[in-house]
Amino acid sequence: MQKAIIGKKVGMTQIFDEDGHVIPVTVIEAGPCVVSQKKTIENDGYVSVQLAFGDVAEKKLSKQELGHLKKAGVSAKKYLKEFKLDNAADLEVGAEIKADVFAAGDHIDVTGTSKGHGFAGAVKRHGNHIQKMSHGGGPVHRHSGSMGSSSTPSRIFKGKGMPGHMGVEQVTVQNLSVVKVDADLNMLVVRGAVPGPKGGLVYVKSTVKTIKVHTGATAISKNPQKASGRNPQKASARG
Repeated sequence: MQKAIIGKKVGMTQIFDEDGHVIPVTVIEAGPCVVSQKKTIENDGYVSVQLAFGDVAEKKLSKQELGHLKKAGVSAKKYLKEFKLDNAADLEVGAEIKADVFAAGDHIDVTGTSKGHGFAGAVKRHGNHIQKMSHGGGPVHRHSGSMGSSSTPSRIFKGKGMPGHMGVEQVTVQNLSVVKVDADLNMLVVRGAVPGPKGGLVYVKSTVKTIKVHTGATAISKNPQKASGRNPQKASARG
């Protein structure tokens, strides 16, 4: 079932599983979120819900934002985000969504804004090679070098990797697994790294990836160049 919640990145740490293996995890303060708007097929042509997250002083919101929230009977919130959920038709305006909407073992996609690195050169920003450090290189070892074309087309094509502002972009990390959920602390513990700095806003939702279940059976290759493909019976017996 499609699930989603808004949260903040707390930071990274590590925990140990039952076998004593170290698991790098990211702690996310997920929710509580409130349904501030519900869209239906009759009124909007599709079904979705808008979630509100993060208490804020009313003076920091515009009159339009305050009017929108007061119409739904929701207190002043800083962040609003719309999600298309499978159970959107069952959710009512004012309903509260907590971290326990997810469970340990769920696979999720986390969207956030990457850390800003200021103005960066082509080597750091795009991984370009540096020039040789031998005599005669001059003070241009980390420059992009020649990139202009000839008289045709006499310009640089769009998308060329050049120096510029690095970071502060929307990034989505897919197919992360939930290790632990604590509804009382509004905490999601996710295996792996999540984009953004500490305190950065993140959107957590069910992954769009297809989760493959490994049965453990020995697979037979269809490639005739492999032994299992040339003689499947012998390969399966050997496996």
